[in-house]
Order: sequence, then structure tokens, then C-alpha cells
Amino acid sequence: MSQISFSALLFDLDGVLVDSTPAVERVWRQWAVEHGFDPADVVLQAHGRPSLATIREYLPEADHEAENRKVEKAEIEDLGGVIALPGALKLLNSLPPERWTIVTSCTRPLAEVRIRAAGLPVPKEFVTATDISNGKPHPEPYLKGASKLGVAADRCLVVEDVPAGIRAGKSAGMQVAALRTTLDDHVLREAGADWVLDNCGSLSFEGSSGDGILISIRE
Repeated sequence: MSQISFSALLFDLDGVLVDSTPAVERVWRQWAVEHGFDPADVVLQAHGRPSLATIREYLPEADHEAENRKVEKAEIEDLGGVIALPGALKLLNSLPPERWTIVTSCTRPLAEVRIRAAGLPVPKEFVTATDISNGKPHPEPYLKGASKLGVAADRCLVVEDVPAGIRAGKSAGMQVAALRTTLDDHVLREAGADWVLDNCGSLSFEGSSGDGILISIRE
């Protein structure tokens, strides 16, 4: 077990705080079938990235905004099985509210629906695909998250579950704890994770220390 001081924690949403995998896979599989793509390949590419990025990749000549609205509508309407992941609610409730936020590839309406469906607290400020120009694995989302909390990037701990998010956090100069909720350990480590943990229950808030907070990390 390690105990480290950070200024803030930045959480991805899907696969970290919320289990939305069944809903995500249902929506993207249906989208893939409708457009004649391999569903398994599309689902893999869609994980952890803004939906618009996936749509642009597979349909370069399409009306991307219109397609994105269809996907977003389908995801907002499909909340079956959307629940909080183990340890998420306890950890968020223990943290000082000004010391954490969510940085997600969801759009803002979809993020809010999933956070509430899972019964988690909604942070005052958070970052969604609606707020950025460059999605993960670009560092912009996590740099914006740190900026919203008014903390230095190198004093942040990112909590992620897929390579795109891990790389975004590392590119932003942050340390990354990856959760094995979605992918195997070797995939997470190859992406650059500093720690690989079971779930948010492997993290605990131990108290404040100067301008930071003490976090226990149990691998």
C-alpha cells in the first residue's frame, strides 16, 4: 500500500465510477449493424473516446453531427444496467468536493443522466466532450479538469480504465491509477498506468495535508 499526497483526483466516468458497459455495447453494436461494420471492432474503438471521434473514423463522409445526435439519444434512453461501480460512491462522498471532478468522453447531457442514474454526486464543475476540442488520448480533457479545480497538472491523480484515458492523463503530466474493470492488466500497463487496481475501493481518502489530500493506494 502506498500513501501519496495529491492536490486533486480526476475521474473518468464510464468504467471507473459507473458501469455502463452493457448500455454502451448495445448502442454501438446496433449502430455498427445499421452501417455494415463489425460490431466487436466498433465497440472496442468506441470505449473511452468521444462518440464523434468514432463516427468520424468509420463514416468520414457522413453528417457527423447528425449521427452523433442519434448515438447520444440512444445512449441517454438506454440506462439498463447503469449502476455505480464498487467503491465509487464511498470514495466520492469521502473526498472534499473541491478536490475532485469528472473528466469524461460523454457529452454533458449523457454524463449527467448516467451520474444520476448511478446515484452518484454531480460535481459542481466537470469536463465532457461538449467542453473540449480534442478528446482523449489528447491531454486537453485532463488539463482542463485540473484548470477547473485550480490545481497544477502534476499534482493530480487520474483514475481511468482504458488506454485512451491513461495516455491522456500521462500526456498531461499526471499520475494514473488504472482500474481493471474493463481491460486486462497488461493492456493498462502498456498504456502507461502507474498503478493497476481492482476498483475505486482500492483508493481511500486519509485526510488533508497542506495544500493537498492524502490518498492510500492498495494494489
